[in-house]
Amino acid sequence: MAAPGEEQDVMARYRSPLVSRYASAEMAYNFSERKKFGTWRRLWLYLAQAEKSLGLSITDEQIREMEANLDNIDFKMAAEEEKKLRHDVMAHVHTFAHCCPKAAAIIHLGATSCYVGDNTDLIVLRDGFNLLLPKLARVISRLADFAEKYADMPALGFTHYQPAQLTTVGKRCCLWIQDLCMDLQNLERARDDLRFRGVKGTTGTQASFLQLFEGDHSKVEELDRLVTEKAGFKRAYMVTGQTYSRKVDIGVLAVLASLGASIHKICTDIRLLANLKEIEEPFEKDQIGSSAMPYKRNPMRSERCCSLARHLMTLVMDPLQTAAVQWFERTLDDSANRRVCLAEAFLTADIILSTLQNVSEGLVVYPKVIERRIRQELPFMATENIIMAMVKAGGNRQDCHEKIRVLSQQAAAVVKQEGGDNDFIARVRADPYFSPIHKQLESLLDPSSFTGRAPQQVVKFLKEEVRPALIPYQSKMGGKVELAL
Repeated sequence: MAAPGEEQDVMARYRSPLVSRYASAEMAYNFSERKKFGTWRRLWLYLAQAEKSLGLSITDEQIREMEANLDNIDFKMAAEEEKKLRHDVMAHVHTFAHCCPKAAAIIHLGATSCYVGDNTDLIVLRDGFNLLLPKLARVISRLADFAEKYADMPALGFTHYQPAQLTTVGKRCCLWIQDLCMDLQNLERARDDLRFRGVKGTTGTQASFLQLFEGDHSKVEELDRLVTEKAGFKRAYMVTGQTYSRKVDIGVLAVLASLGASIHKICTDIRLLANLKEIEEPFEKDQIGSSAMPYKRNPMRSERCCSLARHLMTLVMDPLQTAAVQWFERTLDDSANRRVCLAEAFLTADIILSTLQNVSEGLVVYPKVIERRIRQELPFMATENIIMAMVKAGGNRQDCHEKIRVLSQQAAAVVKQEGGDNDFIARVRADPYFSPIHKQLESLLDPSSFTGRAPQQVVKFLKEEVRPALIPYQSKMGGKVELAL
């Protein structure tokens, strides 16, 4: 065994499967060290540019030097500095200053660690939402196409996972879409509600900046506004401690957890439908469902979504507890926790959306199986229609009810005790009592007459609510997604 630190093989060290196995390159980069520390340097540049524009003694040469070294990061030097200083921000201040000797004196001028730390987190959260939203819109779009195609295909409905009135394949899909549309709205709102921490100083009072500008409050306010604008935000939080309120993180992870709940429900439905052999997720030509049972077609994509969605749903507990124990202007027990939960929430949401898109692009419907299940259950559901038809033909409602009660129980016994098919309609046809409506039985058992307004609801919902919500994402709707490992 190699001594610790000697083994360079990446396979000899734990790697989070969220990155190594599943997540997109774009989301992995969003939470990368390069994005993080590159953003720190840009924030130091924005601060210096704004301070210079407001009259502080900062030269054009210093600004140009910083601009030229935004991505020239010596990560090895930064790691050595952090090991020595036990402070990540100061390690990177020194590392940046090393390649910007002329600007060294004004880097991080007046700022506290949370100037780069918290503001970078807010930028990353915003950019994370901007990556997730088009993916969610694509999933909704694919499911909307599916719902439209199968808007009027009757299917057995279930309540309590017991046979209930008929619905349609498309209408059931619209239940999924409606939840995802709520998530789309929630993610948009959470992104748009994000503000910049801005330039607030050590305890949020801006005291250091007020001193730099010799008591000029208007210049301090303008400094905050300029840096906020440079970072791409319309507003900054007016009041902060050393950090932005950790309730912000609750709002961010709550909407992601809610998205996880939606996807878990959708993929659970797909797994149940796969067991019923009515609908299946895509299954590739060479895919193996089981190492022991070659015939199996396990719904592994939907299972993955459920598995990771469970993790996503639990992550909201971290910011809830963090916000609850922030002492006064801040305490540092949030830092390590936030490094984990914020990144994992977005990475996990990214993975399950990509996987669900893959599923929704290849759903397979088996109409004959769906029809057969309807035939097994519809006779019992048609009993009320049969009673009404008999009454219209001159029969007595109570006599008819008793006849049907007896015949339906006999048919149920064949299904449950003998494992046979539902022969209720055959019994009705064979009973002379029902001869007045024998010719009507086919129309009385037409599945489409049991689906109510489901087809119309699908068309109206997709036209009036779903398609309009997708308009902002139209340019990003193309392309299929390849399934991760």
